[in-house]
Amino acid sequence: MKQLSLFIELIRLKKPIGFMLLFWPCAWGLTIAYNFQNSLDLYFFYIILFFLGSVLMRSAGCIVNDIFDKDFDKKVLRTKNRPIASGRITVNVAIIYSCILCLLALLVLLNFNYFTIILALGSMPLAFTYPLMKRFTYWPQLFLGITFNYGLILGWTSIFSQIDLIPLILYIGAIFWTLGYDTIYGYQDIKDDEIIGLKSTSIKFKNKAKQFLLSCYFILIFTLILIGFMMDFNKYYYFFLTIPFFHLFFYQIKTFDSKKPSDCLNVFKSNNMFGLIVLINILIGKNF
Repeated sequence: MKQLSLFIELIRLKKPIGFMLLFWPCAWGLTIAYNFQNSLDLYFFYIILFFLGSVLMRSAGCIVNDIFDKDFDKKVLRTKNRPIASGRITVNVAIIYSCILCLLALLVLLNFNYFTIILALGSMPLAFTYPLMKRFTYWPQLFLGITFNYGLILGWTSIFSQIDLIPLILYIGAIFWTLGYDTIYGYQDIKDDEIIGLKSTSIKFKNKAKQFLLSCYFILIFTLILIGFMMDFNKYYYFFLTIPFFHLFFYQIKTFDSKKPSDCLNVFKSNNMFGLIVLINILIGKNF
């Protein structure tokens, strides 16, 4: 039971925001592609697969991240007690756990078409090199956005077996979404990160954080409007699009205070609700 508890702590299973932020873009891509005139069985089957894949890959990613960052984590107040940084789980055991999780994720992936499988396998180097980016660039959040939202493309290709302009546009918007919310998340550790020499957009834009967030979120909303036109969504889609708009600009940006770590965490976590709202909005735009 002690090992199980450590494993759950290692993969952050009690912090579902991580795998939900990985899951929502998958659900967006699948939903804009799916023809709801057909049986819903396949849609729900794929939703379950993408959810399982998100949990497994995020869990494996957490382990790889903690292996790469164990020496840095020891110096950061928020992360110093993580299982690997604190020595409660060895690196060798962590690698075994990660390999098992990747194998399970592969079994999930094999349920999709060949094109989607190949694309997903091609994203693996991105997923496991992200933790290194904060050592070399102030834009690790951009790299995270490219990686974390890759499932949006996979959601589309799971239906059409090809890449089109519509998912690419929404993919770009989702990248800017990640740029915004992970910048907010980064302000929790900004003092420690500056001391130990790590880089982030939180540090790069620390004197103009809200301006940067405004830019990111405007691009996201613009892409949501654009795909609505391209997909010929109904008028209700644009009406209900005011909800994610107000969430971003009148809750997140207004509430965000870079000097209050607890506020940063709460605003960051609210993006789980944002992901759900966008998914519901797409369903409304296609089906009502």
